[in-house]
Amino acid sequence: MNQDWETSKIGPRQRRDARGGDLAELRELRQETRELRRANSRRDPRQPRLAAEQRTPRYERSRARHVRRRRSGRRGRLLILAGLAVVVLALMLDKAPRTTQAFRLPGATTLAGMPLGQRIVAIANSQVRYSTDPANSYCNKFSAYWGAGVSSCGGGELAEEWCADFAAWAWQKAGIAVPYGYGPGDLNAGAISFYRWGLDHGTWHPADSGYRASPGDVAVYGLNLGAYPSAAHVAIVVHDPPGQRGPDVINGDGDRTGFSVVETGSEQFRADTGHHQDALLAGYVSP
Repeated sequence: MNQDWETSKIGPRQRRDARGGDLAELRELRQETRELRRANSRRDPRQPRLAAEQRTPRYERSRARHVRRRRSGRRGRLLILAGLAVVVLALMLDKAPRTTQAFRLPGATTLAGMPLGQRIVAIANSQVRYSTDPANSYCNKFSAYWGAGVSSCGGGELAEEWCADFAAWAWQKAGIAVPYGYGPGDLNAGAISFYRWGLDHGTWHPADSGYRASPGDVAVYGLNLGAYPSAAHVAIVVHDPPGQRGPDVINGDGDRTGFSVVETGSEQFRADTGHHQDALLAGYVSP
């Protein structure tokens, strides 16, 4: 009987020891699980996230400064890139020929205080660097102003070689009553029409006559008075200094700096057109 009582006392103790071992193993397993979860929740393997109790005010301030520096650096880089883009765009716009809409005439008050010849020059000069659009075409606004040329351009422009249209436009804008057409005494897209105008108005001056051109005159190049009279090119005179072979001019439909542009020419005694390079100065027409 005593032996049975001792046996009954030992059994439960052994069972408790076994349960205690199981609980210890369970605690160890839970601890390992927590550690694995913490490892998986790290943002950066090199910089594990700090526990909330470890995030001191000093740490938070340092982290905030770091974030601000990163944002400030990013904004600075964006501003620098934007500034560079603006500079590049400005340079491109400065070098590129401007479009039709970018060219305004001098103000009416400014023009009113000028002599006729200076008004013509100022108006023509306001269009320097204008180019046709498309750039490899003759689509231009000066021919369209007169309603002359081929209507294949779009945008209200018309296409034809337009050095004479440009010169007639500058004269008309300066206040000269220009009859534009294809009848006797009219100006039109033909450069020869300015020669005929000069004859009709007594203002034609051959290049070898000793005449010194005035601002606003039209220089005529490549004059051919055969069975079918023609001229190669015309340009508006800016200045005709003594001793030069030709005047300083403004060319409509020139092609020295681009295809079919308004451009200046210095001492121009030859036509400023690639297909009329041998067309020499023939004379001048005064308005």
